[in-house]
Amino acid sequence: MAALPNPLEVLQRPWRIMNPVIQEEISGCGIAACAVLAGITYAQAKETANALGIHAEDTALWSDTEYVRKLLRAFDIKAAPTETPFDSWESLPDKALLAIKWRMEQGRPFWHWVVFVRKEADVVVLDSKRALKTNTRRDFGRIKPKWFIRID
Repeated sequence: MAALPNPLEVLQRPWRIMNPVIQEEISGCGIAACAVLAGITYAQAKETANALGIHAEDTALWSDTEYVRKLLRAFDIKAAPTETPFDSWESLPDKALLAIKWRMEQGRPFWHWVVFVRKEADVVVLDSKRALKTNTRRDFGRIKPKWFIRID
């Protein structure tokens, strides 16, 4: 039986499974998250999104799951049909879209999309926010998910 990897070595490993994609517009986090899952650039994902009538300038990207679901379908990425309330990091599936920074503004819900990925003992959140020092996050205590969409 192979030995489990040393957790300290895992944390120091560069993330090679998926790469973060930086959003180019303030409400482009959903497009960036889909780009991560599809393994393409933001520009490629944005081009597909625009062809589907999805535009980063539309703040509904922050408050409606149908936009990212439509984009995921265009990339042939399977997503769970419903959102699941966040319970714990341990209970998340190996791949998921997380809704973080959830809030109500003028009676409308808003959130920021990030991608959660677990591969063996390595666990990361890929966050598209340009201002972050690193877009591959492991500061789970600071990230407050509201709910998630399982990605198959």
